[in-house]
Parts: sequence; structure tokens; C-alpha cells
Amino acid sequence: MIGEHVLAGYVPNAGGREGLDLARAVVRLTGGALTVAHVHAPDRRAAAGESLNLLEQARARLAGEPAELVAQEGRSVGRGLSTLASRVGADVIVIGSPPGGAHGRIAVGAAADHLLHSANQAVMVAPAGYAPPEALERITVMYVNRPQCDEAVERAALAALSLGASLRLVTLALPGDPEGRLRDDLALAIRHAVDLSGMDPDLVTAELAEGDDVADAVRDVDWAEGEIMVCASSEDASAHRVFIGEVALKALRAASCPVTVLPRGYS
Repeated sequence: MIGEHVLAGYVPNAGGREGLDLARAVVRLTGGALTVAHVHAPDRRAAAGESLNLLEQARARLAGEPAELVAQEGRSVGRGLSTLASRVGADVIVIGSPPGGAHGRIAVGAAADHLLHSANQAVMVAPAGYAPPEALERITVMYVNRPQCDEAVERAALAALSLGASLRLVTLALPGDPEGRLRDDLALAIRHAVDLSGMDPDLVTAELAEGDDVADAVRDVDWAEGEIMVCASSEDASAHRVFIGEVALKALRAASCPVTVLPRGYS
């Protein structure tokens, strides 16, 4: 289960605060450690001190919750966070959406783009305007019948069991897709999740999300207030790295809840 050590990338804007709030919520659920980092340029002498000053804003928002605050050098925010996550042993990097995006939707800025195409750790992104709910209600896995998604189902099922949440598998059904085969795949995946985790079968569901395009299909199903979407990395991902595929990226942009993308071969 991810969340044993959470790294939050902090910037002094709404997205940075929302990402930090999401990271705090994850740590409360898992009991894990929290590191909060601001990435600064490597070629400015005063940059590290400025980062530490900005991190005092994060400290105030933490309101006494334990966390390590780190001013991290990096030629880009994404690179700096990836480097730090590997150094401190974080298993998930959490960031918010940059300003300017639609409220309630995820915007992919430069940092998220880098992380979603190269991070060694799981990457979790909060939608704009996100406020963590009191409890995690459900984990939804975007499912297609391939090994990476089967791994994601396994991890999500074990996490749902541990955290007292339900589990849902959602498959996108676009025009021309073989609906019968997709339903058969979902049925097998549900059985696999229940057998592996020991979850109550009543807490594991599946849905076909139908639409003319990916965004339309994502909006076709209901999303709970306390929900997290999980996506597997593309088959093009290197082992133990995140590389989000085109369809998953479109689903991420359409999501109204936080989205976590797992590295290929995540364990």
C-alpha cells in the first residue's frame, strides 16, 4: 500500500496548498511519514534560503503535524522531487494542480508532466479546489485487461481492505468497443480482487463507463466525495517507472477526484 512515506511538493499557491492538504490526508489514513519539499534552482546562492522561508508557510498549515521540511535543489520541480523521493525513500509524490485550470479538474503543469512520464514512485495529483473529505469511501481502478492493470487491482484491493474503503473497477467503453468482452474482463478482475484480498464481495463492484470520448465516459459514472482514482502505467513504461498513456492521461484530466498513477511493476 502506498503512503508509508509521502513526499508533498509545495509551492506558495492554491495548488501547492491543496497538494499539501491531500498529502496530509493520505498520511492520516496510512500512519506514514510526511516530507514536504520546495524545489529551488541550483544556480542562485540565495535560493535555498528563500525555499526554507516558503516552507514556513507549509509548517503553519501543518498546524503541528509532524513532517520533515526540505529545500531541494533541482533544475526543474519534477526532477527535484524525483531525486528527493528516491533519497528519502518516499513511495508516493503528491502535488496539486497549477493555477488557471478548471475548478474540480486536474491540470497537468510542467512538474506533473515530468513526474507522470518518468517518476520511480507513484504520483498522486489533486484537482483544483480540492479539499480532503473526512473519510476515504472508495478506490476506483481504471481497468483494462493487461498485466499492469491487474497489478493495480491487486494493490488497490489490499489498500481498500486495509483502509476500510470499497473498491470499484471502471472500464471505458467507447464507440466500437466490444462491450460483452469488456464485461467479461471486469467479472474476472472482480473475482481476482476478492480472492486475493479477502474483501467482502459486496464491497467490490464494476462499471462500464460509456461515452463518445474518454472525458465523456469518465463523466458517465458517479464519483463519490471521498474517492481516489488509480491508473496503471502504460506498457511503454520502463520497469519501476511511471509513464502515463494517452487514454489514462485523458481520464486523469477529466477526473473530479485525486488520481494516483502507479509505476510499472509496482510492489
